[in-house]
Amino acid sequence: MIIRLEEIPQSVLPAFKGGEKEFRANMHFDGRNRMFKGCLVPGSSIGVHTHDDSCETIFIISGTGTILEVENGVESVSSVKAGDCLFCDKGQTHSLRNTSDEDLVFYASVIQL
Repeated sequence: MIIRLEEIPQSVLPAFKGGEKEFRANMHFDGRNRMFKGCLVPGSSIGVHTHDDSCETIFIISGTGTILEVENGVESVSSVKAGDCLFCDKGQTHSLRNTSDEDLVFYASVIQL
């Protein structure tokens, strides 16, 4: 199946998962799994959330930011940039934040397990 995300209308989701500002996404949802091209405007974030029954892979296309990961109750923050691939396994917790003056653009796939 070919999914042309740019042909899917963009949704604007304010305070997504409790984050700041807005998250924009061209999202394909088949009733179970999600594939999307996402954009975090400067200063925005996706709130901290746990993947209870799914995993997520994120490919950073442009911009810079930080990812917060929580594992065994310990928080760590890492810088992310274009070319980085991020993975959040089932049961893990994370958040993504745009810390730059340009959009943070990425592709992501959330797969139900």
